[in-house]
Amino acid sequence: MPERIVVPFGPQHPVLPEPIHLDLVLEDELVVDVVPSIGYIHRGLEQLVQKREYTEYVYVAERICGICSFMHALCYCQGIEHIMELEVPDRSRYLRTIWSECSRLHSHLLWLGLFADGMGFENLFMRSWQLRESVLDVFEDTTGGRIIQGTCKVGGVRRDIGQEKLDEMHRALDPFEEKCRDLGDVFLNDETVKYRLQGLGVLSKDEAYTLGAAGPTLRGSGVAVDHRETGYAAYGDLGFKPVVETAGDCYARCAVRVRELYSSIDLIRRAIEEMPEGPIDVKVKGAPNGEYFSRVEQPRGEVVHYLRGDGTKHLARARIRTPTLANIPALVKMLPGAQLADVPVVVLSIDPCISCTER
Repeated sequence: MPERIVVPFGPQHPVLPEPIHLDLVLEDELVVDVVPSIGYIHRGLEQLVQKREYTEYVYVAERICGICSFMHALCYCQGIEHIMELEVPDRSRYLRTIWSECSRLHSHLLWLGLFADGMGFENLFMRSWQLRESVLDVFEDTTGGRIIQGTCKVGGVRRDIGQEKLDEMHRALDPFEEKCRDLGDVFLNDETVKYRLQGLGVLSKDEAYTLGAAGPTLRGSGVAVDHRETGYAAYGDLGFKPVVETAGDCYARCAVRVRELYSSIDLIRRAIEEMPEGPIDVKVKGAPNGEYFSRVEQPRGEVVHYLRGDGTKHLARARIRTPTLANIPALVKMLPGAQLADVPVVVLSIDPCISCTER
């Protein structure tokens, strides 16, 4: 019988963009068991609700994660608005949707580049990040920030996008989509990529559902769950449908993210075309008194902000459950049976965000 050894993987590793830490139990080069460890970069952000007023905590929520920055702010603001029974203007709902989908484009293109890097496909990495730069340019033009936008607030948004800029964004979508489809064609049809990804890190539909996986990890296993279907922000007006694959392997999770690029472009196009006129925020008076579970669909999956107010300017409690935390049990299920050399690819296939997870 082969001797078993334990090899630490992370938190520092040349392939990993995130400080995830796994203890891999190996028999020769084969992974037979995995023990995850979290808490390496814990920052205590949830405790800051005791020191920051509820309107100021939006800035803290944005900094939970740079990649999901806008969506953390959106989830937090929606929760406070529900507790305080605030009705945000239609135009702010559409602007929130545009920036949310730009965040999804930016996140997926970043992930595709890192995924290509994990496979050793450096040219594909550069092409992915070149496209991502154009999305960051849109963020900079419309919000003033490339990563942390600072535009979402309780009661609406801080900035509007003028019609001239909206028209410019709309014209840029067709050539941008063409480039995304050329990029996606490599990820989905290149024989080397398919050979590396197909049949690797398989997670069945029942396993994904039972283990509570989220986002592309869940939908890549055939479970059609996407919180955008509930119609928050402007998604209820835009006719959204989730992207689903059934194979449950690394290739399927990659395919979901590639196809979500096209879906996000279509949602942005329709949001621009149907953009309503009117104000972008409402006045906020008083303080939240009650509790609410707020949910939005981040690029990695559903994020939950549990918020409880007691009628004062400081919240009594904020608790955040991120999609990476939900996907770690699924990752532990995927890895046994993989070769040590394939571990980085399987880990990257869930798109881990440890700053989100550990806060």
